[in-house]
Amino acid sequence: MSIFEETEEQRIFRQEFRKFCAREITPNVELWERQRAVPRELWRKMGEQGYLCAWLPETFGGLGLDFHFSVIIGEELIRADGFGVGAPLHSDVAVPYIFSYGSEAVKERILPKCVTGEVITCIGLTEPNAGSDLAAIRTRAVRDGDHYVIDGQKTFITNGIFADAVVLAVKMAEPGESKGISLILVEAGTPGFSRGRKLEKLGYHMQDTAELFFEDCRVPVENLLGEEGRGFKYMMEKLARERLEVCVKCQAMAEECLKEALSYSKMRHAFNRPIATFQHNAFKLAEMATEVDIGRTYLNTLVAEFVKGDAITLKVSMAKAWLGEMVNRVAYNALQLHGGYGYMEEYRISRLFRDARSLSIFAGTTEIMKLIIARRLGLNPV
Repeated sequence: MSIFEETEEQRIFRQEFRKFCAREITPNVELWERQRAVPRELWRKMGEQGYLCAWLPETFGGLGLDFHFSVIIGEELIRADGFGVGAPLHSDVAVPYIFSYGSEAVKERILPKCVTGEVITCIGLTEPNAGSDLAAIRTRAVRDGDHYVIDGQKTFITNGIFADAVVLAVKMAEPGESKGISLILVEAGTPGFSRGRKLEKLGYHMQDTAELFFEDCRVPVENLLGEEGRGFKYMMEKLARERLEVCVKCQAMAEECLKEALSYSKMRHAFNRPIATFQHNAFKLAEMATEVDIGRTYLNTLVAEFVKGDAITLKVSMAKAWLGEMVNRVAYNALQLHGGYGYMEEYRISRLFRDARSLSIFAGTTEIMKLIIARRLGLNPV
């Protein structure tokens, strides 16, 4: 299924990236899953081909492409079993903060290397006791002359092990005050910045997910992104894009789960007939196909509105909530149709099932999305 009616340029881009994935990613998936990491060399290869931060202006080494091309990359990575390749988070979640709020000096130094893959980025928001409640973060920064001194820790950080630059949310006010949040770019090698263990997860195995620690970490003041105390506002501006990127993952993953379920159900026989021909199974597949098609239709509209520059906070919250749950329903039913084989590692649905579970959690849980929707409707749930 196509995420939109493609132009010739987009069609060619998709074909070339699909070939890249078939050559560089799919053959290595099982190894990377076991190693719990994607090698840095893949980032360099993606950068060489223009697949990192393709939306950045040519002045920073990008191609000046719109979000449709980011969608193509996100979709094709999942089709190629590269769900754990952290390039979409780098390109469409962390780097936009640097581009929008970084000083010219920081942008000139960092952004070209983000395009080539020399610099891998991540975003440090979540803490052990502060996930969806960003106002509760405790990592603090205090100005000391020409530096900020940072103390605190972050967890569940995608790309955290290999990241060369962290877009870090810090508090410069009392705990619980969202107005005191600022964003600072912390670069690898900065004294006081260290990484903890690589976190073991239910799924998403090839993705390096880490704990980050900051102890008397001294960062130059020019690494401040935007203005002091406006970090919460900046995050609210950028979270819509992050959630849209996750919606693309949800939809592509649901389509892959449906594809696996249809293929297996038509091939697998029981009682001398394909299991897809049993009424219960046929109806279940029909329900799955209907939900997947509804998701695609809504996502197409949402992507088009985002590219036009429309405000999508309400709609993307709706999409993230519904698509995150939909992909998990489809993954569950697809695995169930495989029977015992669905529980076996050699069947693709096993990995799709465990990876899909994360999609209703990160970038804001389903429950947080519902809270945002309710508030936009003028309600005040407690």
